[in-house]
Amino acid sequence: MVKRSKRYKQAAAAVDPSRVYEITEALEMLKSLPKVKFDETVEVAVRLGIDPRKSDQLVRGAVSLPKGLGKNVRIAVFAEGDKAEAAKAAGADTVGSDDLAKRIEDGWMDFDVVIASPDMMKHVGRLGKVLGPQGKMPSPKSGTVTPDVAQAVTDFKAGKVEFRTDSGGNVHAPVGKRSFPTEDLAANLTAFLDHLVAMRPAVVKGIFVRRVCVSTTMSPGAIVQYGA
Repeated sequence: MVKRSKRYKQAAAAVDPSRVYEITEALEMLKSLPKVKFDETVEVAVRLGIDPRKSDQLVRGAVSLPKGLGKNVRIAVFAEGDKAEAAKAAGADTVGSDDLAKRIEDGWMDFDVVIASPDMMKHVGRLGKVLGPQGKMPSPKSGTVTPDVAQAVTDFKAGKVEFRTDSGGNVHAPVGKRSFPTEDLAANLTAFLDHLVAMRPAVVKGIFVRRVCVSTTMSPGAIVQYGA
C-alpha cells in the first residue's frame, strides 16, 4: 500500500473523483492545492477509444502549445555539416552523428527530445530499443525526422510537445507549469486536445476521447469536460 503524505491527502480531499470539472475550474482548483517546493508541471492524460493492439489506430504526433511549456527542453540532434551548425545556432544542446549514437548506446540519456535529419537515420536506427520505450525515437509524424533540423529545434524549444498512445490506449503530455496563469494553461490544454481530436484515425468508430484528466506533478487528477 502506497503511503501518502499529509499534503497529498489534503489535495485529494479537495478533488472530487466523481465529478467532471470545467477546464478552467479544474485548473484553478489544481493551482489552489497545497504547494510543493518546486514549480510543478501540469499534465493531461487522455483515454482514447482505440484498440492499441491495432497499428492503424495508434496516434502519434506533435503540437506547438500557444503559451509554451515554461521549461528548458534539452534537445539532442543527429546532423552533420551545415545542418549541424544550424542546429547549434538554433539552440540544440547536443549535436552529433555516429559519436552521439555511441554515447546513447553507452547509457547517456540527458535529453528530452531527439531530432534527426533523414540521412542520419542510419545511425539512429540502431537506437530503437533504447529510445523507443521512452518515446524518444525520432519520427516524421512527430516532426523529429526532418531536413530542417534547425526549425525543429526552434519549435521544440518554444513549446512543441510530442505525444503517442501507450499500450493502454492513453496519451500523456505536459501543458505548462503550475505558476502559469489559468488562462494560459487552459489555452495550452485546449490546443492540445483540439489537435489530438484532429488526428483521429479514420478507422476508429464511436467515441474517440473517452476521458480527460488533468493533474500536477504531485497532485491527484481531476476529470475535465471536453466536448469536441
